[in-house]
Amino acid sequence: MPETLPAEEKKPLEPDESRSLGNHLNAPKKSSFLSFILQFLVIAAVFFAIGFSFGQKKIEVEKRSFVPVIKVSNQLPPKDQNVDFSLFWDVFNSLPQKYFDKSAINAQKMMYGAVAGMVQSLGDPYTSFLDPDQNKAIRSEIAGTYEGVGIEIGFDKDKRMVVITPLKGTPAEKEGVLPNDVIAKIGDRDTYNMTLPQAVELIRGQAGTSVTITFMRSGVDKPIVKNIQRASIDVKSVDVSYRDAKGGQVAVIRVSRFGEKTDSEWDAAVTEVIGRNVKGVIVDMRNNPGGLLTSSVHLASDFVSGTVVKQEYSDGTTTSLPTDHAGKLSKIPVVVLVNGGSASAAEIFSGALQDAKRAKIVGEKTFGKGTVQDVVDLPGGSGLHVTIAKWLTPKGNSIHHVGITPDVVVEMTQDDRNNGRDPQMEKALGII
Repeated sequence: MPETLPAEEKKPLEPDESRSLGNHLNAPKKSSFLSFILQFLVIAAVFFAIGFSFGQKKIEVEKRSFVPVIKVSNQLPPKDQNVDFSLFWDVFNSLPQKYFDKSAINAQKMMYGAVAGMVQSLGDPYTSFLDPDQNKAIRSEIAGTYEGVGIEIGFDKDKRMVVITPLKGTPAEKEGVLPNDVIAKIGDRDTYNMTLPQAVELIRGQAGTSVTITFMRSGVDKPIVKNIQRASIDVKSVDVSYRDAKGGQVAVIRVSRFGEKTDSEWDAAVTEVIGRNVKGVIVDMRNNPGGLLTSSVHLASDFVSGTVVKQEYSDGTTTSLPTDHAGKLSKIPVVVLVNGGSASAAEIFSGALQDAKRAKIVGEKTFGKGTVQDVVDLPGGSGLHVTIAKWLTPKGNSIHHVGITPDVVVEMTQDDRNNGRDPQMEKALGII
């Protein structure tokens, strides 16, 4: 949302005009004709002032007894675009006058809705406007602490809203929500043409309350309706454990997301692993929905050197993002586990190690989210997430809507999940 320009100061009455008006108001009536003329001039002046205010587009809301009066702050169209804004202002000014429920008229919400619609018209589900509440919710998620059901959501190649992954230990996982489940409805609202911020706002809520979500699942004919109780979600993004394998111990570093605390948690895990003198490392990126691009570069830097990811812009130019430190695990054998819930930054990490032939990628084809969003902070706490580029693996491969195909494909069946089996992990341990 453009910065609000200062309103023009009202021009004071000239001294002569002030005295003249005062004299007329205090003088005795000379005739009915003069009285009529005076009333006409006063009414004309009032309507001129109102018209001038709307003409200058000054925004402000005044609560009156019957009709909300909206005055609009001056915002000129972009200098390099020829846009006629008259239709916008006609609608913006007509709604308060025509709409029957005057209590529903909120100028700020109308403006946010207009901006959101403008952004949505691009047809890119990852480019979105966030009002202050939505922006706050997204920031809390990146920080790793929020109240909700614990699902990461995105869009498939058909632009259907889907579950990227349910987070480990959250209500969604306990209710059996799976990656790639299509989110058909949230409450009684259909998700068709719904933006990600709108969906997040509906799913989030106070811990202890519930939200009903209708899912569609491949291979299941009927909709799956789940009433999920919200909880406080505090997600630790990096966890390390150890498994016995032939020839010694293997460290399993599970990375659930790329958030603000991921780099420091990863560094601590690496320091611990180095101290254990393990024979190999398995990096588990399964059901990792992504997050901060810089964090994926940081993690990959411990295994490879040089370019981690490339960004391709609309004019065809590319830039390369190199490793940000010398690798601490550059010599140790490594396997990366992925599945359909591995997306975005998780795919950047996996693609970098695969292209460098630094690791074997094991599991199932990844989600295929290969665009880069820039975050623009706007006045009043709102924000804009805008796609600025698509990312490529170091060898120049785009995975958007394609995904990364593992070097060793191992599927995880529902029967495996029901019986606590993990053939992907077992395969990784065998390779190490």
